[in-house]
Amino acid sequence: MTAASDIDPITLAVLAGRMEQIADEMDATLFRAAFNPIIAEAHDASHGLYHAETGETLVQGKSGLPIFVGVMAFAVKAVIDKAAAQGGPRDGDVWVFNDAHIGGTHLSDMRLVRPYFREGDLFCWLASVGHWHDVGGAVPGNYNPGATDAFAEAFVLPPVRLVREGELQQDIVDILMRNTRLPQSAMGDLNGQLGALDLGVRRMDELLDGYGGEVVSAALSALQDRAEALMRAEVSGLPDGRWEAEDWLDNDGITDEALPIRVALEIEGDRLRLDFTGTSPRVAGPVNIALPTAVATAYVAIKHIFPALPANSGVMRPVEVVVPEGSLLSAPFPAPVGGYTETILRMIDVIFAAAAHAAPERVVANAYGTINALSIAGKRDDGSPFVMFSFYGGGHGGSAESDGLNHGNAPISTATIPPMEILEAAYPVVFRQWALRPDSGGAGTHRGGLGAVYEIELLAEKAEAFLFGERGRHAPMGAAGGGSAALNVFSYEQADGWHHPPLASKMRGIALRKGQRVRLETPGGGGYGPASGRDRAAVARDVAQGLVSPQAAARDYGWEDGR
Repeated sequence: MTAASDIDPITLAVLAGRMEQIADEMDATLFRAAFNPIIAEAHDASHGLYHAETGETLVQGKSGLPIFVGVMAFAVKAVIDKAAAQGGPRDGDVWVFNDAHIGGTHLSDMRLVRPYFREGDLFCWLASVGHWHDVGGAVPGNYNPGATDAFAEAFVLPPVRLVREGELQQDIVDILMRNTRLPQSAMGDLNGQLGALDLGVRRMDELLDGYGGEVVSAALSALQDRAEALMRAEVSGLPDGRWEAEDWLDNDGITDEALPIRVALEIEGDRLRLDFTGTSPRVAGPVNIALPTAVATAYVAIKHIFPALPANSGVMRPVEVVVPEGSLLSAPFPAPVGGYTETILRMIDVIFAAAAHAAPERVVANAYGTINALSIAGKRDDGSPFVMFSFYGGGHGGSAESDGLNHGNAPISTATIPPMEILEAAYPVVFRQWALRPDSGGAGTHRGGLGAVYEIELLAEKAEAFLFGERGRHAPMGAAGGGSAALNVFSYEQADGWHHPPLASKMRGIALRKGQRVRLETPGGGGYGPASGRDRAAVARDVAQGLVSPQAAARDYGWEDGR
């Protein structure tokens, strides 16, 4: 039998590339086939290979969302347990579910999990996850800022067999299609995910035909062992110690009270510990997250701090994640978790802030910290329904090397912001503004990146808008002495003028009429290093390009009349 230690480095590198390519091709297959822009354009999806017995992540594609690396291991393990209780998996089975409390993230993310058999034996699992446009619930698009349980967010589906030994179960499909406002979109996404899994099986057959199951299995074990060794080496290069950080969520969407997210980062030798004791207790509103999501978020932050590490579960072997019971980071079913994105962004912010004390050169200042999930739903002139759900960008934090990125996407993902042209073509809206937001980046030796201004006008007769955002009251912070960025600002037009949400960053039920607009002014990123250290030529260039106003340059950098 081939052992992990028997694989020579060249063969291991070739197999690692081949398996990553399989996951990449599965990603690309779904992106091309999906009907909804959140998958097709924004790439809010992921595919990977998972351990036959434990469900641990073996390989994930480069195009998939990093947050899915950790949570999908929990999702696959849930299917492993369910299959075991029903007599075990069979070749050609496919399970489907969206239960976030056992599979992580939120109910919009539909998971398909398929066993891969080789010569009658279970070799590994293949899995696909994608953000469906609408899966029922009280709010079109499912980001319901007023939800107090999961049932107000979406239709909840536990793991069930969608395909039994190659035969599609039409009853399950009928249930899924009956619980969405957009069945055509959902059907297209479902078929795209099934197609991606079919392709994964074919590519795995080709790989094992060429190398044999023993060699490929040994290579997977070797890759995990090497990821662990790399992680231990990275941690060993940092000083031992304990560092703490805290930040806040604006509120839970129900009660207007700030919610602390706290972490203590400890390093001892080649081990790292993240302890979130002191974080807010579970809340009524949908900024809770399930435990799998919290663990996966720790992985995402670690991958940012140590970017050379591969994407498999070996990375987490030297890492301990402590999440207190009863906190909003480990909320049990049926606690609402629809706004998980906002909470995990704040988790990443505090991990970076704590790591900045141990290794400031490895981290960046806070990014803009909210996806600003905005949904506008109504009917077109022909009576057909539409749900324009999308997320929006902002500035990234400055670093020891450079200014932050202007108008980027959230650091929880490799997704892209759907293009304005795609949204205008698909929905009865027009963007009156899509521009950088001057003065939104934090001041610093390296300035924070700029956020954006989006102004959207309704072209249909009427619609209803919903916003689920953050950073309306607690700005993204700088690092190493850098300044904070601008706050998030949302406004909406009514017959008597412009208004702002009472809870700053969250609101549902905004009635819009034709010609009325909504406007997002997103935060920038925090600055890195003291503003006094910024090159004067860089300040002058920022002013000349309109990125920083003369007034802000004078206030933050002492810049006057070109000096």
